[in-house]
Amino acid sequence: MSRVRKFSALEILDSRGRPTLLARCELEDGAFGQASVPAGASTGGNEALELRDGDERRHAGLGCLKAVARLNDDISRAAEGKRFESQAELDQFLIELDGRQDKSRLGANAILGASLAFCRAVAAQRGLELYQHLADMAGLSPQLPRPMINLFSGGAHAGAQVSVQDAQLLMPQADSLSRALEMTGDVYRVAAERMRRRYDMRLLRADEGGLAPPFADSRAMLAEAVAAIEAAGYAPGEDIALTLDVAASQFCHDGRYLLDGAWLESGELLDEITDWLKEFPIVSIEDGLAEEDWAGWRGLHARVGSRVMLLGDDLLCTNPRRIQHAIDQSAANSLLLKVNQIGTLTEALASLRLARQAGWRVVVSARSGETEDDWLADLAAGWAADYIKVGSITQSERLAKYNRLLVLERMAGLRFAG
Repeated sequence: MSRVRKFSALEILDSRGRPTLLARCELEDGAFGQASVPAGASTGGNEALELRDGDERRHAGLGCLKAVARLNDDISRAAEGKRFESQAELDQFLIELDGRQDKSRLGANAILGASLAFCRAVAAQRGLELYQHLADMAGLSPQLPRPMINLFSGGAHAGAQVSVQDAQLLMPQADSLSRALEMTGDVYRVAAERMRRRYDMRLLRADEGGLAPPFADSRAMLAEAVAAIEAAGYAPGEDIALTLDVAASQFCHDGRYLLDGAWLESGELLDEITDWLKEFPIVSIEDGLAEEDWAGWRGLHARVGSRVMLLGDDLLCTNPRRIQHAIDQSAANSLLLKVNQIGTLTEALASLRLARQAGWRVVVSARSGETEDDWLADLAAGWAADYIKVGSITQSERLAKYNRLLVLERMAGLRFAG
């Protein structure tokens, strides 16, 4: 059992220079833990709500002082001196303290900060690495997830020069994380040089570190990804495959899709995605349709669900209710797990278990607004995720997670996901 002495928080900046919060939990036996909270750019309409200040005179209204105050005052006062037998008990306490389904009273950012900080404090209390404590919580055997690594970006992450948000690399044959990162570096360097020659451009990077040249359209982005893989000396589809984050909700308007300047009906977007799968070595499609286009998702699953991963991000929002509906509707076959979409570790774990029961793959994901905190790496390893989606290999808030996984690979000897 763990008795809380206090919670506290302060406002810090994320990788986009926008405010977020750093939370700290102190237990009465002296153990403590702290964690910083990420934030997304392309957010689903069903995500738990962050609490932002709304004062346009400060950080364009994006300040987090209200969320910091909720943690320093409301949460800390209510939790002071209380004993919690488990993470689930603490998280339920936070959910009931907020009292709203979308966590908008205290703010999902404040609640998640408390949930994560408590988890780290209890891990320290138990003398365990964070991934070990998380594995115990889930009743799972830890493993290293395979990375999906950004190469090119568009959409909300890069100024929408093309509609599709991210083209990522996946190394299906790599026998270690270190080898997967080495292969990614080879392709990234070649791609950056090709973009310099072709577009006479300096190295422009998107929110998550992907290269962001002015491609003519999304198909051109995919073709260049394949060309870069080949130019680096690898076989597309064998050594290195592609995964695609379409983020279709971002270019859906009144039920139609504005893809690279052309208006498409849902069925026409399905045709386009199906053509991409025929032409390029794509093994995963994330958010191929908008978050409420359930008919489109069912159609995509019927067409290609037996061949590729259909990842739900905005569609599912790491929410058990939406995951169950997708299972019932045969609308997806894989979960993109983002803890801050739902707001507590316990709810995120319930989403993971539901996906696993359905035979789905699980991809643990960072957000476009990240910090140098590396808790996500421990969570992905401790919860035995199949894949991890962090971003590219060029920015410290991304590298912190990869470097933590490299430590776990070398020092803990964790098995690399098959």
